[in-house]
Amino acid sequence: MSLREKLEEHWQQTQSLEIRENYESLVAQLAANGMIEASLKTGDAAPEFLLPDVDGRLIGSEELLERGPVVLSFFRGGWCPYCVHELCALREVLPDIEARGASLVAITPDTGAVLAAVKRDHQLNYQVLSDLDHGLALHFGIVFKVPETVRDLYLRRGIDLGARHGNHHAWLLPVPATYIIDSNGIIRHANIDADFRKRMEPSDIVHVLDGLGANPLRSDIEVAGKVENAGQAQKNIERG
Repeated sequence: MSLREKLEEHWQQTQSLEIRENYESLVAQLAANGMIEASLKTGDAAPEFLLPDVDGRLIGSEELLERGPVVLSFFRGGWCPYCVHELCALREVLPDIEARGASLVAITPDTGAVLAAVKRDHQLNYQVLSDLDHGLALHFGIVFKVPETVRDLYLRRGIDLGARHGNHHAWLLPVPATYIIDSNGIIRHANIDADFRKRMEPSDIVHVLDGLGANPLRSDIEVAGKVENAGQAQKNIERG
């Protein structure tokens, strides 16, 4: 089962009308506010970073890029079932990513014990870093303020983002996004969608990495086109 199918299955199993209506409203707001269009895209220079891992050790982009390309996966937190599905799917494809000389890094605003828990509980054998105060996600342009209606819904369900992030006032979240950055620090592929239920297929990540070869600029265009065409073909199938 593909990641897309797993995410769709989880959504179909969501019985609460309140959750469905609030999430659909949030997705519509994010799609309309222009944030996705203004975020960093393919061809932009990726911001540098130095962020703590679950053990408090600082991991920097300079160190990672010296080894080769970097796949950055921004996720909302260990409380989000869609994020957990994605994180586990990335875990399964990690050998393919590393075989292409790339590093996989997941980035979340979660801090402390909840940060460590997501790595431990789901046996994530790649870097999981804490984006303190959303600093890196803000540079990428993928942060939004959680509406009060959604905030109240989360709190009633025991999800206190203020406590998880160490900031009880901000209540911000990143839009889930995947960035593939070449060893020169240039974004070679950007997958950002206002709909948190849609994530980049791990197999597509591998295809993009395959394109970072002898003729990187040309191959990146070709691979991006294949990914886009595959997505359009799937939409056509779904429409019947």
